[in-house]
Amino acid sequence: MKQHLKRALQMALVPLAAAIVFFVIRYLNKVTAALAAWPPIARLEARLARLPPYGALLTFVAPSILLLPIKFAAFWFGVHGHYSAALASVIVGKLLATAIVARLYRVLRPTLMTIGWFAWADTRFFAWRDRAYAFVKAMPAWQTAAALVRAARARMTELVSTLFAR
Repeated sequence: MKQHLKRALQMALVPLAAAIVFFVIRYLNKVTAALAAWPPIARLEARLARLPPYGALLTFVAPSILLLPIKFAAFWFGVHGHYSAALASVIVGKLLATAIVARLYRVLRPTLMTIGWFAWADTRFFAWRDRAYAFVKAMPAWQTAAALVRAARARMTELVSTLFAR
């Protein structure tokens, strides 16, 4: 019974997690990369890249601690019946944390990979992620959705080119 439940949860949660990761990678990385072109941010990132390994690690985990007030605000909103505000706080907090941590990871990764246990965990995590992506992409539902997206994209391209050809 436990194996069936585990398999059912994997079938439900892995595609959801993969979709979330896909959107985060696709859109938040573009936004943070655009922000990184701003000179003050570029200077800050250059300084961060020169940090020693454990300074880089502390910098990498700091956003989790700095977002505690947002989490407490979400909790307070929820306790007082303001569920929409609680949900909005959680979503904004998660998006901010994800964007900041993703950018910090990109900047600090070369330094972080000099820490043995971090390099081991990083390698394991990305191997797991790649297996999860392969699992999801092999699912018929994913393949159907991908085909629908390709067809919609082709149709939109055709429509836009027709509109602007006039």
